Amino acid sequence: MSRRLVWSLLLGAVLSLAALVASSDQDAITNLLRHDIGSLAIKILLAVFVGGLVLVLFRERLSKALEAALFWTVVGLLLVVGYSYRFELRDVADRLIAELAPGHVAGRGRNVEIVRGHGGNFSVAAVINGTRIPMVLDTGATSVVLTQEAAKAAGLPIEVLSYTVNIDTANGRTRAASVTLDRIAIGGLVERAVPALVVQSGHLKNNLLGMSFLNRLQSWEVRGDRLRMRGAP
Repeated sequence: MSRRLVWSLLLGAVLSLAALVASSDQDAITNLLRHDIGSLAIKILLAVFVGGLVLVLFRERLSKALEAALFWTVVGLLLVVGYSYRFELRDVADRLIAELAPGHVAGRGRNVEIVRGHGGNFSVAAVINGTRIPMVLDTGATSVVLTQEAAKAAGLPIEVLSYTVNIDTANGRTRAASVTLDRIAIGGLVERAVPALVVQSGHLKNNLLGMSFLNRLQSWEVRGDRLRMRGAP
């Protein structure tokens, strides 16, 4: 049955073209191509023929082909929507991770947000001189303060530092060395040439993100369980 239908379509197409040629003294094909109506008629004829041929040859697979086409159309639309709203989706993902993992930095560019940890402190995942250094927000500290281990990891020459600054820590009074950190990054918020202190070994448990960093910002605030920091333009 399918073969008969294919031959019928072919015969119909040939007869239609023959009729078009016979209906004019001039070259019919040329006239059709020169005029919009003739060109449209040829396109409709070819579309009907090709559509009928595809339907005959693939009618058993047509439902599967339509399902596959619909599936890939939906996938394509999702990819387009995801790309169009990629920044908004990233912000949503950052906020979700921040809720589940306190210390994770959420936000875009120089505006960042951190969720308070379970212990009541704001743990901050900072990157100092290219090295990831865990820190704790301490607004009572006049400076960024690093342990010996963190300072060494950040590439500071701890062996030649001069510990001449007296400071008070949770473990008592000790001495610290003044240094300048090339770069502190918290998410997309980056500050350079930040003054800091390195304490003597064994006198500090946590690295402190103090006022020598916070004072460089355009603004910062603690609202509820969130720390928001905005970098200067």
